[in-house]
Amino acid sequence: MSGGCFQTVHSSVIVGGWAWAWMGLSNVQRLSLEVMTLNPKCQDVETSQGVPLTVTGVAQCKIMRSEELLRTACEQFLGRTLGDVKKTILGTLEGHLRAILGTLTVEEIFKDRDQFAKLVREVAAPDVGRMGIEILSFTIKDVYDSVHYLESLGKSQTAAVKRDARIGEANAERDAGIREAECEKSAMDIKCNTAIKIEQHSRLFKLQTAEYDKEVNTAKAESALAYELQAAKIKQEITSEQIKIDVVERKKLIQVIFLVLKRLDSRHALAPGGQHNIYTVAVTSTKQSDLL
Repeated sequence: MSGGCFQTVHSSVIVGGWAWAWMGLSNVQRLSLEVMTLNPKCQDVETSQGVPLTVTGVAQCKIMRSEELLRTACEQFLGRTLGDVKKTILGTLEGHLRAILGTLTVEEIFKDRDQFAKLVREVAAPDVGRMGIEILSFTIKDVYDSVHYLESLGKSQTAAVKRDARIGEANAERDAGIREAECEKSAMDIKCNTAIKIEQHSRLFKLQTAEYDKEVNTAKAESALAYELQAAKIKQEITSEQIKIDVVERKKLIQVIFLVLKRLDSRHALAPGGQHNIYTVAVTSTKQSDLL
């Protein structure tokens, strides 16, 4: 707002407030501080590889509220329509977008759009800032070409991805096969070790059983031999006792015979030849006793 009844040249900037204005004397102009949405577009711009690309983006801009920058924006845009303001900012953004496109390859633009948009914003910000404009955000909306370069690039990338997928699948199958073989080998090792341990324990059991059987058989044999020896000893003792009994009986018999002879001797001492017979019987009895 400028002018008044005192014809002063002084102008004032009022944001979201009010002020007195003299009808017909004061000059009042308005400038929107709302966020402006712009759609910059660069068509068939050649990259560093000479490939023509068409790039579209979306930018959010607004007039800054600091007093100095706001006065700068007022000097630039007061008296102009909102469309003119957008057209001015849009031309600046598209110029920087076109310049940056010429320094990058298609792969850099296509693969990293965020970095591309950040670069455009950083380069364009000082120029629009000198007009009192702030770039709130800038993003790349679409990238395409009329010579099917991106389509070919996409096919090559798709083929590379499929190739890598096949290689990865083959490697996974190989690793799975190796792992399966290792597991089978481990299982076979465990099985063999278990079988070996079972066989060792079975062998040890058989050896211990044989040792026990040997001890039992030895004990049985010793017991049987001891029994036989004891039986023979007892039999021998019985025989010896029987012989002793027979000797005693014979001795008793001889004693009886001598007593009988003695009696006969006293009775037939005078009989002819009687003494010779008694002597013969006595001698025979004595020899039999010596034989026993």
